[in-house]
Amino acid sequence: MDSDNRLGAFLRARRQQVGPEEFGMAGGGQRRVAGLRREEVAMLAGMSADYYIRLEQGRDKHPSDQIVAALARVFSLDDDGIAHLRELARPAPRRLRAPRRPERVTPSLLRLMRTWSHTPALVLGRYMDVLAATPSALALNSCSAPGVNQVRMVFLDPEARNVFPDWPRIAAETVAGLRVGTGTDLDDPRLTELVGELSLKSDEFRRLWAKHDVRAKTAGEKRFVHPLVGELTLSYETFTVNGAPGQTLVVYHAEPGSDSEQSLALLAGLPVDAEPLSSPTSHRPVGSATSATG
Repeated sequence: MDSDNRLGAFLRARRQQVGPEEFGMAGGGQRRVAGLRREEVAMLAGMSADYYIRLEQGRDKHPSDQIVAALARVFSLDDDGIAHLRELARPAPRRLRAPRRPERVTPSLLRLMRTWSHTPALVLGRYMDVLAATPSALALNSCSAPGVNQVRMVFLDPEARNVFPDWPRIAAETVAGLRVGTGTDLDDPRLTELVGELSLKSDEFRRLWAKHDVRAKTAGEKRFVHPLVGELTLSYETFTVNGAPGQTLVVYHAEPGSDSEQSLALLAGLPVDAEPLSSPTSHRPVGSATSATG
C-alpha cells in the first residue's frame, strides 16, 4: 500500500506521467527519470523547487489552495483528480475506527430491482463487491453474483480478458474507481487486505495502483462477449445510493433497435444458476476462487 506520505506519493506518480514535450521541453534519452523533473514542475507551477521537493518528501503536507490549483493545472487533473488532491492536502482528522458494518442493500431497492426483468443492474459496495444483481445481469455475465468482487475478477480471473474485449481500459477504470470509492482512507483493513492480495498476485494491478489515477464511474459504454449471443455493446449509468455511503447502482441498457438490444432480450429469457437478488452479510475471504464483475 501507500506510505504515510500520501500527498508525496500522489505527486510523484502524476509527475512521472507528464511528458516534458507537453510543455515544449526537450525529452529523449538525456533524461534519467520518467516524466518531468521536480524543478520543472516547480517552475511550471510558479513555486520554488525547494518547496515542491518538500511536498514530495512529506516535509510539508498542507499546500495552499493556490498551490493545489497550480499543481492540478501542470498535471492536467480532471475534476476527480483535483478533488482527490485537495483531500490529500486537507485530510480529515483521523478518528477512532469503529468496526465497519456489513454492507446491505435496502429491501426497498431490492423490491425495485425485482421489477427490472429485462434490465441488467447491480449494486456495488465500497470495495466493488457485488451486493445485488438482477437476473439479466447474471445472464449477461454469470460471474456477477452477489458476494463476489469486481476487482478480483478483473485481475485474477483469466476469463475476464475473454469477457471484456477492452480489458486494458476496463482494468484501468476499475483501479481508478476503487481509489475514488475508498478516498484517502487507505488504513481501512479491508482495503489493505484487497490491495495487498492483488499487488502480490497481479503485476498489472500493482502497476496501475502505483499510477494513483482517480476516476469515478459515472456513465459510459462497455463491450461484453457472451458465449451464446456473441458481442454486446451496452451503455451504463451509475447512481449513488442515498443513505448507503459507498454503494453504487449500475444500470446497463442497449441502443434501441440495435443487435445488442435483441441479444439482451434473448439473454433475459435464460435461466440463471445463482440467486440474483440478495444482500450478503459479509465479503468473500481473500483467496476465494470465485470472483465477479459487472
